[in-house]
Amino acid sequence: MQTMQGIAVSPGVAIGEALIFDNEGFRIPRHFVVRDAVDEEVARLDRAIKGVGGEMQRNRDAVTAKMGGQYGAIFAAHLELLHDPQLRRELEALIREQHFSPEYAVSRVLRRYAKIFQQLETNSLAERAQDFFDIEKSLLRNLTGRKRDELASLTTPVILLAHTLTPSETASLDRKFILGFATEIGGAGGHTAIVAKGLEIPAVVGAGLFLADVSGGDLVIIDGDYGQIILQPDDDTVARYRREVEGRKSWAVRLAELRDLPAETTDHQRIALYANIEFPQEAATALERGADGIGLYRSEFMYLGADTEPTAETHLQAYGAVAKCMCNRPVVIRTLDLGADKMGLAPPGEEEHNPFLGLRSIRLSLRNPSLFRVQLKALLQASALGDVRIMFPMVTTLHELRQSKMLLADVMEDLEEEGLPFRRDIPVGIMVETPATVVMLDRFLREVDFISIGTNDLIQYALAVDRSNKEVADLYQASDPAVLRLINLTIQAALKADVPVSMCGQMCGSSTYTMLLLGLGLRVLSVPPSAIGEVKRVIRAVSIAQCEAISRRALTMDSAREVDKFLQEEVKKVVPELGR
Repeated sequence: MQTMQGIAVSPGVAIGEALIFDNEGFRIPRHFVVRDAVDEEVARLDRAIKGVGGEMQRNRDAVTAKMGGQYGAIFAAHLELLHDPQLRRELEALIREQHFSPEYAVSRVLRRYAKIFQQLETNSLAERAQDFFDIEKSLLRNLTGRKRDELASLTTPVILLAHTLTPSETASLDRKFILGFATEIGGAGGHTAIVAKGLEIPAVVGAGLFLADVSGGDLVIIDGDYGQIILQPDDDTVARYRREVEGRKSWAVRLAELRDLPAETTDHQRIALYANIEFPQEAATALERGADGIGLYRSEFMYLGADTEPTAETHLQAYGAVAKCMCNRPVVIRTLDLGADKMGLAPPGEEEHNPFLGLRSIRLSLRNPSLFRVQLKALLQASALGDVRIMFPMVTTLHELRQSKMLLADVMEDLEEEGLPFRRDIPVGIMVETPATVVMLDRFLREVDFISIGTNDLIQYALAVDRSNKEVADLYQASDPAVLRLINLTIQAALKADVPVSMCGQMCGSSTYTMLLLGLGLRVLSVPPSAIGEVKRVIRAVSIAQCEAISRRALTMDSAREVDKFLQEEVKKVVPELGR
């Protein structure tokens, strides 16, 4: 038995036979063509581009229909690359001037582009190299006549193992036959990971070289919760995971029965249980699972899914769809929370050695007011369609907050002049994500309508730990006593100022922390839709008095390990099915 550790990108457990997906390339039949055949070879290239373009359009339309426009935007971006006039000129020049075959020209040019992106130190841009590989393989498949039938001909369920999967390959996976997948390379922020999450297929990426250690037909386990790939598992491990899979199915049925019941403690304290979403179509899923509203709508993928900045109309369509779907339930939309490195907006000639401490989030928006105004305009217009609220990310100074509110006021004036409807008293809040914000929170609370604790960043900034660095991943602990004290200080300051406070970080999506957070005073939690049932189950099993006793005890502890062990024991007492 061999266990590989990778990056968990889509939760769940899958057990099945391995299918090794050969996507490592194509044999180029010839490098050169005779002079008299050049015109025909150029025509053959054009036919291939046209054929692949049609395939991409079909992919875009099918994925948009099944998963929503934000996913379809990935293939729209591929279409733009495919039809780039500069790319077409380079390919034709190699055929006409150097007599390269279309296959060789395609491979040479697109791999050169991919290599340029791979060499970029910025992970998000380096991952775009996969887009060029995807186009290369599609063109070569068309030119060589090689059919992509490895996955289309499946008749039995398998675990897919590959060096890498392109976004289009991932989107084409049939959930009836693909139980889960794992790749040797890839990152949590890549398009492949994003599509996997949307399909809800257990997936692990970036596990390192493992294909040489497994053969097709071998039994494999994908643990999408913990980012593990288990090759040739022993009988005990298989039995344990099979029990877990069956237990999950039974547990899911029981949790579904809670959907229409309130998230209310045994002493009748009502807790607002909101959902975190990334794409408009997830709003319907959140409602199906019993969400009271949307506590965090991340707007980032609107920018990552396309090569051009989204227009105000594009923003409005997405926000409006969510607002209408939620039927006047709260919808908190966070403004752009990306770094300049991911947006291609870094200062020319300068390299950000640590993007987490650089030009990102509200800093980036304020540095690019035209981009910011487009989003604010759409957010204000969407406020006329439902209970929309605006939240600014990573605000660390009062000046940043005041600048943002001034710009929002300017956009309001523009909308009034245009005669467009919006809500002038739209609630405005901030994310609490840095120790600096916590220290100055009494001042911030005078100028906002609500706050939300973003634990993902708060943990890494408080503990000086890069959460994407495997070398220090063990230090990134939500239950570290320093983090708990910062959270407690934040909640107590908000309660004293009578300003609504919620949490939307990954921490509150874990039922292990539910009692602790309620005991600290939180009454609004925003979690992934898939976590709503489990968190609600804990809420309905405890009293606030129990939770307060647990939080007081946790705050006296000296280490994250001690806190975690204590919390796991406590949650098992009230909901024995929990805890793994």
